[in-house]
Amino acid sequence: MRGFNNSPLDGLMSETYTKPLPQADEESREFYEGTRRHELMLMRCLSCLAWRLPSRPRCPDCLSTESEWAKASGRGTLYSFGIMHQKFPGFADDVPYNYAVVELEEGPRIVSNIVAVANEDLKVDMPLVAYYDDVADDTTLIRFQPAQS
Repeated sequence: MRGFNNSPLDGLMSETYTKPLPQADEESREFYEGTRRHELMLMRCLSCLAWRLPSRPRCPDCLSTESEWAKASGRGTLYSFGIMHQKFPGFADDVPYNYAVVELEEGPRIVSNIVAVANEDLKVDMPLVAYYDDVADDTTLIRFQPAQS
């Protein structure tokens, strides 16, 4: 069974992916379409150029309603993380797995998983890059892996 086993090959498309999948709504559609193209798309304010995630109608910095979806760098740092040991339905075979808050280079933070590194080697502030995990024909999840130095 595939899961959060820290392998960059973890999400190769397969009919066996049984975990819950995100469902895009109108506000998040651009984000999920971007991940399918292996691009990290975020909203950016056209007035003050602040980036934001999640999408919302007003900029939290200047309150402008003028915004666009723009491609972000995909780079960030590990802001915080935890190691899950509890066996939730659908995830029991993956224990222990990490869950992480990644602070993107552009400023917003995103919750994800860190792959291609052992859980015991995770360190706050470690540099990360986006990894696009094609878990189903129509779904790509964004995870992160250590940046090459």
